[in-house]
Amino acid sequence: MKITKLETFLVKPRWLFLKIHTDEGLVGLGEPILEGRALTCAQAVAELEPYLIGQDPTKIIHHWQAMYRHAFYRGGPILTSALSGVEQALWDLTGKSLGVPVYRLFGGPTRERIRLYKHAGGSPEAIKEWAAKGFNAFKTGISGGRPARIIETKGFVDRAVENFAALREAAGPEVDIAIDFHGAVSPQTAKLLIKALEPYQPMFIEEPVQCQNVDALAEIARGTHLPIAAGERIFTKWGFRELLEKHAVSVLQPDLCHAGGIHEVHIIAGMAEAYYAAVAPHNPLGPISLAACIQLDATIPNFIAQEHVSLGEGYLKNPFVVKEGFVDLPTGPGLGIELDEDALAEKIGHDWTNPMSYHPDDHSVVDW
Repeated sequence: MKITKLETFLVKPRWLFLKIHTDEGLVGLGEPILEGRALTCAQAVAELEPYLIGQDPTKIIHHWQAMYRHAFYRGGPILTSALSGVEQALWDLTGKSLGVPVYRLFGGPTRERIRLYKHAGGSPEAIKEWAAKGFNAFKTGISGGRPARIIETKGFVDRAVENFAALREAAGPEVDIAIDFHGAVSPQTAKLLIKALEPYQPMFIEEPVQCQNVDALAEIARGTHLPIAAGERIFTKWGFRELLEKHAVSVLQPDLCHAGGIHEVHIIAGMAEAYYAAVAPHNPLGPISLAACIQLDATIPNFIAQEHVSLGEGYLKNPFVVKEGFVDLPTGPGLGIELDEDALAEKIGHDWTNPMSYHPDDHSVVDW
């Protein structure tokens, strides 16, 4: 089997899908996207095509090493996102060629179903509604009434905690609720918020500060008993090494569309296991990304919950089905999904860009 063509296409609301075609008629699916940089990622994939044409797609690790190391300027969000989507598609092709799910190629599943967590916004009613449908894990953000300042007022902290307390009351003590600071909070304010949130026991505090500041993350982690999570903006095993060595996080959140793909995140999960850290893959993206995540989640012992925004309705012929907050392991070959081309036809193309926010106090730039 040889690769004959790479095809990328923009898909609403903000995604980039990849098809890798072969001379045997098999097509591999991947999602090589960086939010707000879809066209850039598409060009980065096109630049990998000359290397991949004519290659055996099942030599996945060899191709990953070649594409990563021959670039000379290694890593970064664009190159690694392009590489991640290509890698997903190569695993999809390999599984399809052998007639088995990808998780079988990693030694088989470590669990029979995959726990999902739901984005709840700041709504107690939404948590009650989704909990009634079986979900027992959620994530929310900070609701302080405005973007956080470098040093925040007691009023801001009180409002943020009151909003989280209302979610906790609605959910009850047996439901997990994580809270995402989105890396948009200063260390000074993050410490205040975390201490005030401790009585309500969030499942984890996500990106309390910018994840590039590993020493600040480590200091925050040492100052609280709550689990600290990060990883959506970290790339490859080399990026996650420092987080683990400095004990900056106890929940890793690699994104399979950014961190290097399925095998690379499997390696990262193994590194995390040696540090007694858990893995909750980041995924605010499309159904191909979710399918790749589920294949990975099935194979690692330290998985806790999977983020998602789409189960594939309107994109997949057989969308994922949630039962009691879990999805069953897919049984189809490769990633176990098939695109619904008819439904996709009306979703082709988008011009989504990252939001640009400014503080109401003085119109200074606010982190997204």
